[in-house]
Amino acid sequence: MEAKTETLLKALTAQPVIPVMIVESVEHAVPLARALVEGGLKTLEITLRTDAALDAIKAMTDEIEGAVIGAGTILSARDYAAAEKAGAQFIVSPGINGDILDAADDSDVPLLPGTATASEMLSLREEGYRLMKFFPAEQAGGAPYLKALSSPIPDIRFCPTGGITLQNAPDYLKLPNVICVGGSWVAPKGMVARGDWDGIRKLAEEACATLRV
Repeated sequence: MEAKTETLLKALTAQPVIPVMIVESVEHAVPLARALVEGGLKTLEITLRTDAALDAIKAMTDEIEGAVIGAGTILSARDYAAAEKAGAQFIVSPGINGDILDAADDSDVPLLPGTATASEMLSLREEGYRLMKFFPAEQAGGAPYLKALSSPIPDIRFCPTGGITLQNAPDYLKLPNVICVGGSWVAPKGMVARGDWDGIRKLAEEACATLRV
């Protein structure tokens, strides 16, 4: 667990925001990842919400040097195995269950488990987890909620995701228990559909420049 935690920590602390992306076409995968990496965002999360997601993960992993590609919206051990086979270097779940925990125990690919309550966080803490996704962040209480948890549970650190924007991200990033945020604003669906890779690169550059804390 310690080695996997260190691997995940290195990926999450490399940048202030982890792009969370829905890839509709595998043809978009490589130019999208290249634009984000050139803009300074090398750790990327592809959600398993489309038929193209696994192929997109494989294409990005194979072709984009320096990128760290993760798989999100993992709901089962079957999802975990499929994402690992596609080349995912970390796994993200919106919540947690025994099926996912068992898969994580059997895999060398680290898990960032999703949590929304203190009870879920403590349960995962007992399993050895110290890095967690807080989801859906804004709807579950936002930055004030995480701030309230920083004192009673000081050894857990979070990547809040859900409703995060360039405007409210600083409220999270200034907290001692937040290591980065997850956000979709750096790769909007419309810009991806249009193939506006230069625009996406500029959004990544803006995020890196604005959110460095």
